[in-house]
Amino acid sequence: MTHDSNELVFLPLGGSGEIGMNLNAYGFGPPEARKWIIVDIGVTFGGPTTPGIDLILPDPSFLEEEDVLAIVLTHAHEDHIGAIAWLWPRFKVAIYATPFTAALVREKLKEKGLEKQAKITIVELEARFEIGPFDLRLVTLTHSIPEPNGILITTPLGAVWHTGDWKIDPDPLIGEQTDAPAVRAMGDAGLLAMVCDSTNVFVEGVSGSEAGVRESLIELVRGKRGKVAITAFASNVARVETAMHAAMASGRSVCLVGRSMHKIVRAAHSVGLLQDLPPLLSEEQASDLPPHEILYLCTGSQGEGRAALSRIACGTHRSVSLGKRDCVIFSSRLIPGNEQAIYALYNDLAVRGVEVITDRDAHVHVSGHPAREELKQMYQWARPRIAIPVHGERRHILEHLELAKALQTPEGIAPRNGDMIRLAPGPAEIIDEVPAGRLYVDGSALIEADDAALLDRQRIAAEGAITISIAVSGKKRAIVSGPDVRARGLSQADGEAYEAALDALADAAEEAYLKLDASTRADEDAAEAAIVRAVRRVCERSLGKRPLVDVTILTV
Repeated sequence: MTHDSNELVFLPLGGSGEIGMNLNAYGFGPPEARKWIIVDIGVTFGGPTTPGIDLILPDPSFLEEEDVLAIVLTHAHEDHIGAIAWLWPRFKVAIYATPFTAALVREKLKEKGLEKQAKITIVELEARFEIGPFDLRLVTLTHSIPEPNGILITTPLGAVWHTGDWKIDPDPLIGEQTDAPAVRAMGDAGLLAMVCDSTNVFVEGVSGSEAGVRESLIELVRGKRGKVAITAFASNVARVETAMHAAMASGRSVCLVGRSMHKIVRAAHSVGLLQDLPPLLSEEQASDLPPHEILYLCTGSQGEGRAALSRIACGTHRSVSLGKRDCVIFSSRLIPGNEQAIYALYNDLAVRGVEVITDRDAHVHVSGHPAREELKQMYQWARPRIAIPVHGERRHILEHLELAKALQTPEGIAPRNGDMIRLAPGPAEIIDEVPAGRLYVDGSALIEADDAALLDRQRIAAEGAITISIAVSGKKRAIVSGPDVRARGLSQADGEAYEAALDALADAAEEAYLKLDASTRADEDAAEAAIVRAVRRVCERSLGKRPLVDVTILTV
């Protein structure tokens, strides 16, 4: 085994083709004996096409057969750390994180009973450390969460600048400014590749500063006379702090509403953030104050059904209510895919007479991701030989690659999840395609995308379900009761027609059973399958649907 057989490869298993669910891996060594590190291990969220699924994770099965040395986390957003407690047991390696990120990861591990098994190595900001053949250095960036880091990954075959999520904020309020000198130094030393955030590649100009949002929110809250609720991503601690400053400037007390908001504030306190602020009120204490003296800081800006703000809007929250002359400020952006839930939330609030203010109405939000001018600036600083856009849908990644080419970046590849990209030696190229699926968190279980339960649930949601029960005699297998037909999720405008359709299904089931010979009747699986086929044909003809059909034959 010679040094000449070593390769440096990059492998995205999540985040290249979607915004969220980031999992990126770097491998070094000969193809048959690579050493790997995983950078970030996040989630995305279920939607209408995945009924009953809250979280979706990248499938790391390929890496389970490889020599993974560690998991390194860039920052604490859910799409970068949310899968850690679910997937860590598959690797059982050290986790590297800065103090704030480590505090949130520790809570996730504790929820799964892994806090004593999983080792978290806390690394300070701007730390440098080695993991096998990888020399890693954290570089301070700005983003919408404390302690965002890019990672300079240096190997014997060259250095890779993995940006993570970032923006260029001249006044970030919490944390330091982007370490531009460090990035320029990378470029001066010669950077092999940059693996970079693509989220806002279509947005012209710059993303804007948190300082401007603070000024705007303070003035906005000062002008309100009723109760004020501000909803934002709890992880944006600078925004949380801004809401508290707005409250103080207008003589209001702050009440946190929502589990995530409490969790993030606790984590921020644990690392020395949010220290010079007045005590927070409980929901019960807040309910005793006059409307003009309270500001609620709520979770649920994306219309999540179980989040605090949705329950307030529906009037089902145990202690917080809003009505006429009150105001809700959405200090967040609308994430694509959440439109229906968010607009329903707006309407529920409007029905109660609550004023709704969004980023279209006032300067109440800035993005945490780089717009085009910031991307151009990063390329001018870093000057990589190879551009690898990630963290975006396909259209974002392709547009980012075109931008990189226009900025005279010599090489570039637009990856898909599962593309194994050799960065060195030689020109960058895709050398393999590995499995890159999804895993679904279904209650307390982790299932695969083709799990029968999920497929059944999707079918029931679209087509409905029919159950048929038949009781037969033990020896002759003759029908003694039924078929009994029950339908769910099927409808007919004419009730009589609907009942007639159910009778037709019962007749079809009985006829199909009676046609079977004695040996087939004795095989319950075969008999049930024959009835299913017959009932489905009648369903399609009489109801215009192909529901899930479940048949049970009981022997009495």
